Amino acid sequence: MNKKLNLISFELCPYVQRAAIILEEKGVEHDCTYIDLADKPTWFLKLSPLGKVPVLQVDDEVLFESSVICEYLDEITPSSLHPTDPLLKAKHRAWMEFASAILSVIAAASKAKEEAEFQEKLDDLKMHFQRLEGEVQGPYFSGARFHMVDAFYGSVFRYFDAWDRIKDFSLFSTTPKVMKWREQLRARPSIRDAVPADYVERLQARLRKKDGYLSRLIRGSTLVGQP
Repeated sequence: MNKKLNLISFELCPYVQRAAIILEEKGVEHDCTYIDLADKPTWFLKLSPLGKVPVLQVDDEVLFESSVICEYLDEITPSSLHPTDPLLKAKHRAWMEFASAILSVIAAASKAKEEAEFQEKLDDLKMHFQRLEGEVQGPYFSGARFHMVDAFYGSVFRYFDAWDRIKDFSLFSTTPKVMKWREQLRARPSIRDAVPADYVERLQARLRKKDGYLSRLIRGSTLVGQP
């Protein structure tokens, strides 16, 4: 491939991580430009119709939305990360959308002002994971082979690496298959390397600054595994 690719990124964004994982899995050469979402550059706002990351520059063209970017990267490189069977491929894409729904619940939990609201979101997350429990074959979503759907959940589960240091929320206590899947994804190099080495600390610092129940938990306690 002779096109020049540049991924416009924010280091903590789970949607950017999807694209970063696929780029690594496919061995695609690319540049990466980081921006501050709290102070978006004018040039970025001109590129991104929605004002969100990721954005992928392909020569002089621009792609936005993580799912679109991931599908494009898969199509322009050999060895698709989707199953070959059309029905199974469609099912994977449906569960990729389910990953986005989980991210929305995580965002709502992070913003919850009071304990009752936060607990409601935790219960919602547990229900999502219980729904996944019946679908995961292990060690990856559909068995031994890593697919694009796994990349999407790699960026979902990463959040809980930070949450686990705050408190044991027992999110996976009734979903052992999902927990093993999470551990399998965490160990995969493309997922591990999609974020800076100090990702957990950066996310903790970002959460600490928010005005919500989770932020108060962080500020009021010693983080698990931390001095």
